[in-house]
Amino acid sequence: MVRSYRAEYANSWALLIGINTYQRVPPLQNAREDATAMAQVLQERFAFPADHVTLLLDEHATRDAIRQHYLSFADPGGTEQDDRLIVFFAGHGHTVGGHRGEVGFLVPVDGAVEDISTLIRWDDLTRNADLIPAKHVLFLMDACYGGLALTRGPAFGAMRFMGDMLQRYVRQVLTAGKADETVADGAGVRPGHSIFTAHLLNALEGEAATEDGILTANGVMAYVYDRVARDQYSHQTPHYGFVDGDGDLIFDTTVLNRLRAAAPTESAGGDAQTVDILVNPAPVIVTDTQIPLSVAEQLKGLLPEPTKRIKLDDFVTQHIRTFLDATDLRHFPVHGQTVTKEEIAERVALYESESRDLQEVVIVLATWAEGSQLLLLERIFIRLAEADKGKAGLVAWLKLGWYPFVYLLYSAGIAALAAKRFDVLSALFRTTVTAETTYGEKSRPLAAMAGYRAAELHDYFKLLPGHERHFVPRSEYMFKALQPVLEDLLMLGRRYEDLFDQFELLLALEFMDQVGSDWAPPGRFAWKHRELDDSPITRVMQEAERHGESWPVLRAGLFQGSPERFANDVASLQKLIAKLPWL
Repeated sequence: MVRSYRAEYANSWALLIGINTYQRVPPLQNAREDATAMAQVLQERFAFPADHVTLLLDEHATRDAIRQHYLSFADPGGTEQDDRLIVFFAGHGHTVGGHRGEVGFLVPVDGAVEDISTLIRWDDLTRNADLIPAKHVLFLMDACYGGLALTRGPAFGAMRFMGDMLQRYVRQVLTAGKADETVADGAGVRPGHSIFTAHLLNALEGEAATEDGILTANGVMAYVYDRVARDQYSHQTPHYGFVDGDGDLIFDTTVLNRLRAAAPTESAGGDAQTVDILVNPAPVIVTDTQIPLSVAEQLKGLLPEPTKRIKLDDFVTQHIRTFLDATDLRHFPVHGQTVTKEEIAERVALYESESRDLQEVVIVLATWAEGSQLLLLERIFIRLAEADKGKAGLVAWLKLGWYPFVYLLYSAGIAALAAKRFDVLSALFRTTVTAETTYGEKSRPLAAMAGYRAAELHDYFKLLPGHERHFVPRSEYMFKALQPVLEDLLMLGRRYEDLFDQFELLLALEFMDQVGSDWAPPGRFAWKHRELDDSPITRVMQEAERHGESWPVLRAGLFQGSPERFANDVASLQKLIAKLPWL
């Protein structure tokens, strides 16, 4: 049946899915926020009716709910032929090899990658799009998976009239990455959003528009492809094109409407006057040579080469200087600013953003540095500790000035544990660092300094949205904040949670050992020890008992190599946890 479409939209619909907290796969940090931001821009900038925008977030984004809401657009009373529909998904993707090639899946909140019956097969969405009457359907997928069969551009050339694109059927797709890539959940050009969605939001807010202000789906896809591929923090290349049809979804048709309204209704000969705009939606293609190497990739190229020892030293030193300059008191003043929840959240996000390059440096060094190269890692934390964070000012800002120090130590420590580099962890924990405080200069082993500073952050992280009722809000926040970057660089998968808990536990125990205290900063491991039989403390104790004096943790020098000191520290920590009032 041949359909005739009008050069306008009768109605606009959207299904937006964002999942941070999964039931059976590692959590994400920004997916929920990405979906919410997309809902806002579609309603506020492109006049999508609020009651036509469906948000499925976290526990509501089950496999059945996603399928039900998606297929409802094909039901009577759903979309009509002159409508447009946008489907956005921010969450995990998964790829399975089949006899005919890769098969891509989306992971709903109740999905498990080891059980594909719980997942949503990608081509089920595209096949079922045939049932949806809407002339234009655009899939925006902030996830990575394979099995995509897409055509890069329309069959009849790039230069198109806007009205013509509106009158042609189309199904278009933009995904954040391919099957062999890890999509970054954070470190976007917008704090609190993934790299993919950050560039997508920029595109929708006008960066991808033509000189006439026309914003097409093909133009948006080309823009995001180009920006994500060239983003210095990106390790992914978007995939985009056409599943079916040769039209193009238009985000804002008001330019065409204005021109039509201003044009005369008839020409001098009495014929109807056609007013339209010629648009070039041709994709922007970048080559591999245009994509700069990431900080991690540059550093990996320097570490194995003895002849590049000086360049390696200069490379690390430059990143220390850049970080210290970006986070000094000029940019993060400790006087005169009101301390609010919003200000705290903004400052934490800015610290993380400014830390990203140095974070890659400490992760790579903690994983692969050998011999004297470890001195570079120690130097980073020595310089971070002694940097001027203010001797007087608002207490909240003085204490939050230590957040990057703690944040980067967690990054390095978890990376070291992932690589079983207990020598790195021991060297870090025992490095002497000096800080200038209100009470004068103070020198301590790094584990002791970090323990005190981490504990001082507790009250401020309890003010962050979603952490008000957490027992250990700083620990819970950092668990989510660190995961995307470590996953991008090290592919930790399900190991991440165990490694995070193990690092916090060893930091707490080494703190007690260094300080000679019966107190230590509690983390997620503390409430787990009360609630789980197989807690992080129990697992570490069992491992230590199996190995005895040959336990790699002791051989590396932690707890001064003494099984007795370790056992005493564990006993003290267990007594502390038993007394904590919130447990």
